[in-house]
Amino acid sequence: MSASDGRIAMTGANGFVGRAVSRALLARGIAATGLVRRGSACEPGVDARYIDGLDAIAPEAFEGCDAVIHLAARVHVMRDAAAQTQSASRAQAVLEAYRETNVDGALATAEAARRAGVTRFVLMSSIKALGESDPGRPFTEDDERRPPDAYGVSKAEAEVRLLEFGSRTGMEVVVVRPPLVYGPGVRANFLAMMNAIARGLPLPLGAIDARRSLVSVDNLASAAIECARNPAAAGRVFHVTDGEDPSVAGLARKLGEHLGKPARLVSVPAGVLRGAARLAGKTAQIERLTGSLRVDSSRIRDTLGWRAPQSLDQGLAATAAWYRSTRGR
Repeated sequence: MSASDGRIAMTGANGFVGRAVSRALLARGIAATGLVRRGSACEPGVDARYIDGLDAIAPEAFEGCDAVIHLAARVHVMRDAAAQTQSASRAQAVLEAYRETNVDGALATAEAARRAGVTRFVLMSSIKALGESDPGRPFTEDDERRPPDAYGVSKAEAEVRLLEFGSRTGMEVVVVRPPLVYGPGVRANFLAMMNAIARGLPLPLGAIDARRSLVSVDNLASAAIECARNPAAAGRVFHVTDGEDPSVAGLARKLGEHLGKPARLVSVPAGVLRGAARLAGKTAQIERLTGSLRVDSSRIRDTLGWRAPQSLDQGLAATAAWYRSTRGR
């Protein structure tokens, strides 16, 4: 039985995850409202409501909605990570910029939704609220928060503040923590890996056996909707993954299969890669490739009965098909 069969609102509805959530809602016949900035477009069929910013949302924006999936956020970018190493004042400025959107903006959104009578608020957080690499075993939802950077700090603080907000006001807050999200339309490092494989470039990943959890954007959308509707989700934190933890080298090989271009993997010891990365100022990028980041997502399956609609292989196949279609192949 669902907590709500009514309309679900989304912030960030025009983003990578927001569009996937929109499509999933519409496919299930659930009325969807998208809160976006003026000039932005939602998926066809989504009721677009325009806002000037998270701190300026009026309760009227949530009229007729029973739940909110909060996706809008300042996302992690490498130039912010680099800026944090330049000076204490610059690092603090970066942190405050993340807090303004990811903490204060999330709380303002939740308060506006509460005043409109919304009963369920789903925060899309990140595994970075816990850390950049696992503690020798898969992360669980009960592990201590040790965020590695300003983005992770802001997500960890948002989780704490929103769960406290829910306890204080009675709003049912749910926190969703995904690891790396991929799928059609993906950008950043995942897209860069596909570009390199498709061009036949050698990748120094053959000796990297670190395992990392992933989640396809369609699986994440499915889980977010379940968290917005299932009564058992109230007040809980859930990890969401595809249920498989491929090695970095294995992931590259599987992508190569689906792209029709076998990945050219060169075996370079992880220590050599890290040393070269330090010299080139690319330590953060290489750490993401050489360190394990495994995530235990059994709680959402056991508590909510949720099952990933896509396997890892199906998700990678869909992503590769999108990549090939956008490049005229």
